Amino acid sequence: MTVEPVHVVPYDSNWPSLFARERILVKEVVGRWVESIEHVGSTAIYGLDAKPVVDLMVGLRAMYDAGSCVEPLTNLGYSYWVEGAEPHHRLFVRFANPERTARTHNLHLVEAGGRYWKEHLLFRDYLRDHPETATEYVRLKYELADRHRSDREAYTTAKTDFVSRIIRRASGTS
Repeated sequence: MTVEPVHVVPYDSNWPSLFARERILVKEVVGRWVESIEHVGSTAIYGLDAKPVVDLMVGLRAMYDAGSCVEPLTNLGYSYWVEGAEPHHRLFVRFANPERTARTHNLHLVEAGGRYWKEHLLFRDYLRDHPETATEYVRLKYELADRHRSDREAYTTAKTDFVSRIIRRASGTS
């Protein structure tokens, strides 16, 4: 298994257009099963420094259609990321190189309106509406990227408490 280094970079104004182009391609191949496609993750928040990976959250009308989406998405150039597969979430990854060390897109296949869907939109929208919290998140991301440069999973896990706290705050349950 190759190491995918963790690098946080300054906000890139091309991220929204990269999402928009990818959204069109994804909709062309799996649109009949999809209710909505959202730009999530840090690249979806204007001005926020992030790993240069565009996250698409593809909301299926029903999760049982996920299997029908695998072949069309792999034909589009995505790798089906089976590791840690959960029944409510399928992850597909696109890389810029054959060595799989430069991820460009994550595609999260989930049920529209499900818990994963709602929480990711709550988090994104809260950071969009609260720049001071977004700034706090950026500081955390740089700190964790330095600490976990060679371990993407540890980087993601280390952000969990912060993300959970913001989701609770955004949903009014904190």
